[in-house]
Amino acid sequence: MEVLLYTILTLCVLGVLAAVILYVVAQKFKVEEDPRIDQVEKMLPGANCGGCGFAGCRGMAEALVKRDDISALYCPVGGGDCMKAVAGFLGKAAAEKEPQVATVRCGGTCEKRPRTNQFNGARSCAVAASLYIGETGCSFGCLGFGDCVTACSFDAIHINPSTGLPEVDADKCTACGACVKACPKQVIELRKKWPKNRAVYVSCVSKDKGAVVMKACKAGCIGCGKCAKVCAFGAITVENNLAYIDPQKCKLCRKCVNECPTGAIRLVGMEPLPKAPKTAPAAAPAAAPAAKPAAAPAAKPAAAPAAEKPAAEAKAAPAAKKTDAE
Repeated sequence: MEVLLYTILTLCVLGVLAAVILYVVAQKFKVEEDPRIDQVEKMLPGANCGGCGFAGCRGMAEALVKRDDISALYCPVGGGDCMKAVAGFLGKAAAEKEPQVATVRCGGTCEKRPRTNQFNGARSCAVAASLYIGETGCSFGCLGFGDCVTACSFDAIHINPSTGLPEVDADKCTACGACVKACPKQVIELRKKWPKNRAVYVSCVSKDKGAVVMKACKAGCIGCGKCAKVCAFGAITVENNLAYIDPQKCKLCRKCVNECPTGAIRLVGMEPLPKAPKTAPAAAPAAAPAAKPAAAPAAKPAAAPAAEKPAAEAKAAPAAKKTDAE
């Protein structure tokens, strides 16, 4: 019994001693934390999506409080209103950033991009991309296994079973960029969010030549450059056999949509421009009827040529001599 009692007392003493040591160490090495960090963290949406570049909202709040210049910091989930509120609380200036939305730049549906084989491995885009080009002849297109869907924390992207491609709900998308990082083919891009979710973009990322693209996908960009020629704002460039529309320069004039021979330029939220009817070549003016020639006056009997007169006289002379002889 005494042994048990001594054991309990010893453990209690050791526990108290350890607590004292931990308290002294904590006081010695404690770090003073700005109380504003907790308040700023509460002002952030708390999504912890990593779209701001930090592991979570706590890291973002610490950076906002400690940095004097917060123009490079932006919370895509909270948006401009959230950043203005945080900047006002901290007495700093926040840079304004236009809203963005995730855009799937692949138009290779099941009809346009037929499957040539079947993948029997793990249903993961990352795994499939590390093994081979995909189930179609296009080595640049979407694999369709849904890594982007898994990465999205806001239920803003889903795979359409009829097309086999991911579709983004612009109203739910916060432009956190998680789906962009998850796509091994770099098919998804953050682009400018237009009012009423309007958009004009090239739904293709293939850099193959036109003949190769047409064999693999009927909706791919062949790099013909017709869209760049009709763009009056210099928003379209063609590099490596691929056209790209700069969302900062594009004015949504929609002229390029009608010029694309393969339909690679996608139009969202707007109706296409009516195509101008082909004008027939102008017909040549009918020739005026030829005027009837005026009736020529009756010709007078022409006088005998002078050369014929001596001959006539010569014939008459023998006749006259014959008469005299008689």
